[in-house]
Amino acid sequence: MADRIRVLIVDDIPETRDHLAKLLGFEPDIEVVGAASSGAEAIAQATKILPDVILMDINMPDMDGIAATERLSSQVPSAAVVMMSVQGEADYLRRSMLAGAREFLVKPFSSDELTASIRQLYSREKEKAGRVVAAVVPHSAEPPELGTVVAVFSPKGGVGRTTIAVNLAVVAATELDKKVVLVDGSFQFGDVAVLLNLNPKDKSMFELVSDLEAGGDIDAVDTYTVTHSSGVHVILAPPSPEMADVITPTGVKRVVEALRQRYDIVVIDCAAWFNDTTLGILDLADIVLTVLTLEITSIKNIRLFLEVAEKLGYDDKIRLVLNRADTTLGIRVADVEHSIGRKVDNTIVSDGRAVVYALNRGVPFVLSNREAQVSQDVLRLATTITSNREPREEDHKATQKGKSLFAWR
Repeated sequence: MADRIRVLIVDDIPETRDHLAKLLGFEPDIEVVGAASSGAEAIAQATKILPDVILMDINMPDMDGIAATERLSSQVPSAAVVMMSVQGEADYLRRSMLAGAREFLVKPFSSDELTASIRQLYSREKEKAGRVVAAVVPHSAEPPELGTVVAVFSPKGGVGRTTIAVNLAVVAATELDKKVVLVDGSFQFGDVAVLLNLNPKDKSMFELVSDLEAGGDIDAVDTYTVTHSSGVHVILAPPSPEMADVITPTGVKRVVEALRQRYDIVVIDCAAWFNDTTLGILDLADIVLTVLTLEITSIKNIRLFLEVAEKLGYDDKIRLVLNRADTTLGIRVADVEHSIGRKVDNTIVSDGRAVVYALNRGVPFVLSNREAQVSQDVLRLATTITSNREPREEDHKATQKGKSLFAWR
């Protein structure tokens, strides 16, 4: 049997300690090895039993959880702390992370949230320990392989950009077995959380960048991701539009560079307008998936964007994705290509019934309707990206051959 995760519970309320112990008692891979009623008692126990994970309440009478975590970081560095609090304010989160905590749970939380946090934290700490061991073992001086940063962008809203970004990330994780993180880069009005039916407390790009600006460790970036049931890790947009002002291009750059060291693919759903932050993301991207539709306003904006992109040096990394490519709007693909002066690299069919139904349920259509042509088109797009090759002519033709005669328009 694999090693069990050894957990120490620290809370000054006996009923809470008992409740947490009972919840974890049902998990075959988790073992509660101790319980403490104060920060001082937690330190004394942790130095003796050396737990893997410590569940630490933030408010305790003699020594609060933040002070205890600071002591534990130096005395028992192998123990990872999950801070628990009824207060979910960003200030508590920042102080906890600066003290050395690696997770933050807002009470009340579910059993699934608790166990997922413990397992993810334990897994991350094991990976970190493995990297430390590897660093001291002689090896060839080859640089680490970095993940691919894919920016999904369109100079016009309403073309399905976010839908493509979300389903692209999910299909890369579920069908291509890639380690994927999805970043909602539309910081004022991001919709990634809605499409994935996620509603976390105090886990967004706002808290992450705020922590970095306050001197936090970039290695804590994983703490701010939310894990979707598909396995995709997600960094969400702030819950309020005004919080976007805190997110600086420098902060976003640090986050993206850290993510590409940890994940095979970093998918970023960009806002539909130019600003310093969006330009910074496009600068960092290895691939810029530029989405357009068979509408005259979309085509006009794409043409203008391509002119700017050439001046900015983005031309070689842009791949044009024609969404709803089989709609009958009187504009042919050939007309589009002639107008913008370049070929369309990938096409995705129109399937309003499957797409809208999945969107309203908060379930990506590549999961709810895997065999649909629209899902197969997104899978083909993901395969092209992950295989690091240019799209072939047969990729373009496959969509036209495989589309359903009964596609809903």
